[in-house]
Order: sequence, then structure tokens, then C-alpha cells
Amino acid sequence: MTTITTTDELAAFCARGREAPYVTVDTEFLRERSYYAQLCLVQLALPGDDDDNAVLVDPIAGDGMSLDPLYDLFLDTSVVKVFHAARQDLEIFHVDAGLIPTPLFDTQVAAMVCGFGDQVGYETLVRKVARQSLDKTSRFTDWSRRPLSVAQQTYALADVTHLRNIYEHLSARLAETGREKWVAEEMEVLNNPETYIVRPEEAWQRIRTRNGSGRFLAIVRELARFREAHAQARNIPRNRVLKDDALVELASTKPRSPEDLSRGRLLLREARRGDIAEGILKAVKAGLECPDDALPRLDAGRDIPQANPALADLLRVLLKAKATEAGVASRLIASAADLDALAGGARDVPALHGWRHEVFGSDALELCEGRVGLAVKGRNVTTVPL
Repeated sequence: MTTITTTDELAAFCARGREAPYVTVDTEFLRERSYYAQLCLVQLALPGDDDDNAVLVDPIAGDGMSLDPLYDLFLDTSVVKVFHAARQDLEIFHVDAGLIPTPLFDTQVAAMVCGFGDQVGYETLVRKVARQSLDKTSRFTDWSRRPLSVAQQTYALADVTHLRNIYEHLSARLAETGREKWVAEEMEVLNNPETYIVRPEEAWQRIRTRNGSGRFLAIVRELARFREAHAQARNIPRNRVLKDDALVELASTKPRSPEDLSRGRLLLREARRGDIAEGILKAVKAGLECPDDALPRLDAGRDIPQANPALADLLRVLLKAKATEAGVASRLIASAADLDALAGGARDVPALHGWRHEVFGSDALELCEGRVGLAVKGRNVTTVPL
């Protein structure tokens, strides 16, 4: 088991990696005590079962080690970078170096395209494809502590060694079915830098609330903006500043003074004084003073009326039938929100674009517009002209 702790060792391995068709990648990190993830370990594996083809890169033990050789490998377009459920890993590299590994292959997405189910886990793929089992005893561990135990190292390395077999199996299946372009379409979101950027002025859109009042939402927007900016600047979790339920409570009670804040039921003690309290009061004031023509409204995707509940139910039946027929996870084709939006008359939803249109969207539109109905033939559900 090889652990890399110097820049020269990393450069030597990455030079080998640039001669390979692909490299599998995973990370271990901590995020419980910070806004941005703390990178603790990078696991890499090249094709082949030789022991020196899989390594652990330890940026903590390798004090002063530069990850530049790894980033050069990530930018080499002749080598496919293979991850499983890549989003959080990619966010780390984007925040640290402003780059996204390319070309990119996410085995979770590919597995959904290949019919392994919704958001299939790595352990499931290891069992079904590699015919192996994983020791999960080190799953919830503090990866920032050193030295790492043998069990921790073995667990971490397994995240990239089995991934080689999984990638080769899934890429072969995709080639057989002609669905490589489907996965490529899905990679567009992961390849987009905007995926990993959280702008404080947009943070309010993630707050769940049933109150659609423009004034209420203006206060929510300003509180969420303050919370996000404060957490980013100090690299602390946003919930350490203000939890969602407390934020919504503040938007309802509209405190105007420290005395008003002290009566809040859900505020953390640290938020009742100092710069957080000051920021909360300024945010509430800004929301109250927001001009009427600048008041926010709930995103259209969160507020689409369901024009025909029966149609939404029919779309769910059609989706299940089409997903089964295509051997694709239904959740990858269309979300529940997509179906409700379609039933409410929306036409700019992901389910109507790209490969989804071919598999489901075309028939869904025909159903919505009353040109086809659904019929049962044996055990299958199919569309019939009306």
C-alpha cells in the first residue's frame, strides 16, 4: 500500500497516469466544522492490478506538498477521470484550484443510465459488478487525524480499486447500447463551474417556506444573503450562523432591536449578540425597506399550479413504463417536480430535452395534449392513439 507525501512522488505517479486511458479518483474530507470541505486524502488508481497502480495521496502528512501534478493530470484531456457520485469531490478541486477534471465520467450517473436504479451507491456496484464486498467499519471516521490506521487506508483504497472494474463494465455497456451521449449530456452539469459556486444573493432560494408574501421573502433573501456571506468569510458552517428554522422565524417576527432578538425561540446563543446579531438586524431592515417593485417571488418551478392531478398521475404511470422499457432509472429521466410541472402546463423542463425527450418526453407531450392515451397490454403499459 503506497502513500504519497511529497510533490516529487506525486509527479512521478501522475506522469504514469498521463500514459493511461483513465484514472479512478476519490477523496476523503471533513466538512462538519467548516464551510468549505477540508481535503484530507486523495485516492488514485490506474488500470491493472499491480500494487503500485493504486496510491493514497496524503496532503496532511505531506506538509508542504503541492497538488499541482495532480491538477495537471486532471487537465490532460487524453485521460478519462473516473469518479463515483462526483459532485462533492469536484467542488473541492474547483474551490482549491479553480478547475474541473476533464473528461469526466461519473459511475453513479452511468449506472442509472444502465438500469441499476436511482442514485445507486458505490457499495451496491461493487457487489453487483465487481462481485466483492466492502468493509464499512471506517466509513464514518475522522480523516484529518494522523496516523491513518491500516483499516482506514484499506477502506480508502477500495474506493478506487473496485472503481476500475465498475468503469470498464459500465463503459462497455454504454458502448453496446449506444448511450455514451446520454452520459455525456449528464456530465454537462458536473462540468459547469456554476454548479460549485454559491452566491449569497441566491442563497434564499434554498430556504423551504410556504409563505409567498413578497415582503416576507425579501427578509428571507436578506437574512440568507447575510448568513451565506458571513459563513463563507469565516469558513464556518452556515448552520453555525443561523439555522433555517430560525431564519424563517426571524422573517416572520421581523426583529428591530437586540431586545427583539432576545425573544427569539430558535436563535443560537452566539447569534443574539455581536456581529451576527448586528448582521441579522441589518438584514431584516433591508428586507423591510425593499421597494415594492424589487420584492422577490417564489421561483416558478416551486410554484407551478397542478392544473390536472389526474394527468400528473398518468404521467407517473407513463414514466415508470418508459423507464422500465429503456432500462433507465426513472428518477434520472424525470423528477416528481418535472411531472407536476408538465401537468400544470410547463414545457421548459429537463424531461423534454436531449435523450430524455427521446425516451419519455415525446410521449409525455402527446399524453398532455390529448393525442394519446395509456393502455395495458399483458404486463406492459403502452400509449395508444386517440
